[in-house]
Amino acid sequence: MANGKRVWLTALSIILVVVLAACSGGKGNDKGNASASGSPSAPSASPSGSSGGDGDEGGADTSQLVKISYLVLGDKPTNGQFEKVFEKVNQLMREKINAELEWKWIEWADWQTKYNLTLASGEPIDLITIATDWLDTWNNAQRGAFMNIDDLLPKYAPRTWESIPPEDWEESKFNGKIVLIPENDYTQWVNHGVYYRGDWAKEAGISAPIADFETLGKYFQYVKDNKEGVVPWDTQSGGIGPYIGFAQAYTDMLELPIGTGYLPVFHAKSFDEKYTAGSPIFEDVFLDMATMMKDWADRGFWREDVLNYKGDTRSLLRAGLSGADQHHTQTFASLRVNMDKDQPGSELQMFPFSRTRGNLPELSITHGGTSVGAHSKNPERALMAYDLIRNDKEIYQLINFGMEGVQYELKDGKRVLPAGYDEARDSYYSDFWGGRVDKFEIPSDTVWEGISTYYQEYDGYKKPYPYGRFVFDKSQIDAELTAISQVTGELGPAIVWGKAGDPAKAVEDFRAKLKAAGYDKALAEIQRQMDEYKKLIEGS
Repeated sequence: MANGKRVWLTALSIILVVVLAACSGGKGNDKGNASASGSPSAPSASPSGSSGGDGDEGGADTSQLVKISYLVLGDKPTNGQFEKVFEKVNQLMREKINAELEWKWIEWADWQTKYNLTLASGEPIDLITIATDWLDTWNNAQRGAFMNIDDLLPKYAPRTWESIPPEDWEESKFNGKIVLIPENDYTQWVNHGVYYRGDWAKEAGISAPIADFETLGKYFQYVKDNKEGVVPWDTQSGGIGPYIGFAQAYTDMLELPIGTGYLPVFHAKSFDEKYTAGSPIFEDVFLDMATMMKDWADRGFWREDVLNYKGDTRSLLRAGLSGADQHHTQTFASLRVNMDKDQPGSELQMFPFSRTRGNLPELSITHGGTSVGAHSKNPERALMAYDLIRNDKEIYQLINFGMEGVQYELKDGKRVLPAGYDEARDSYYSDFWGGRVDKFEIPSDTVWEGISTYYQEYDGYKKPYPYGRFVFDKSQIDAELTAISQVTGELGPAIVWGKAGDPAKAVEDFRAKLKAAGYDKALAEIQRQMDEYKKLIEGS
């Protein structure tokens, strides 16, 4: 299995190099899935680092109907409601800019590989969902994935341009040019943790909210011993909850926005030492995690075949067949409501990893956003479409919430499910995370009202996100980061889920292979860039 993964990752690296080299001529390199017909006046799509438009003074030529592709992440809906909603969306789009939106889905199975391959494919994608902290945006910008849109924004997305303050545009630049539109006007918490059943925790003698992994283990043991047919924590190997959880709960380290495949290797030492690079993998906490996870695996807290399991673990939680799930606060806010209906009295709770020691940076404004693909054939119309998505209330609410009367009704200012609503038949989602805004959000009765208690907790210890203007340049260590990513993908899952044999030996081997892959060289280069970033921010 490891050999197969190694071959696949090596092939991926070769594909990226070959494709990007082939695309690196005058048009620049990268990506996308594209508009069906090109506007005669459209500028050639230029990659990050070069001009994105021809600056002609007239408006965009809208005489031809064009399809604007939008790359999103998620499993494509299959009940037909998405198509029905987008019939209405595209009717409005045709009326306003003579264009139609066409979603291109990157499904969750192996999403990291698929996303980066798609951006490297040379397809002329128009709009692309980005995130600097989990979608490797700066590395893709360096490869030429995105168009510079400084000149295009004021002309073709004027409302968006005017609504975003200069300091937020500064966090959206690569090599001094704007390459993304940040989701800066949307309030959310996406800090991770483990969800668990409050009713079963009380049965286990756990009366206070869980605040550490030791107590979580006590809960899992109770479920294992007392809930026949229930997996204490049904999970998939693609998750990395134990790793990010231990780093956040038992250290002061802050994850750096540097992609290294399955596991985010590079962190800063702490908020107070935010410019000092290191890694939890080379600290005692990593062996502590590996040791506990081996113990949990041996005790049967998850499936024996966890490294190959691909089931829908959240549905199993809702069916009463799993004792836990792992994701972030926003997901929990809705899942609590679902669990109250599906498992009455379950009192779903969340153990946020930040709770243990108050280690919580605020969310980056580029945790979500949108870029224009470097090979878009219709960048002007793409930005016009984006300007409507973000600033036209009717279009925004259709895309994000569906059709009133089908997906929701309004009652006392909140979205509620209509009478006769059937989830399988009527549910809808678009996975649009590239420009949500608070002003058009409609509160929902599917969001747990008690979530405010978690927000209040976070407000008590949160710290400002320190890396909004840190643009990592991987050019000097590209080969090392690729090799490190291969190692994390090959060895990481087995260690994280307790299936690597003796933890001490597994961790020792893992560290040795990271060193052989170029960890020390990469760390030195990252530290050099952090030193430069400190000068930028603090002026010394």
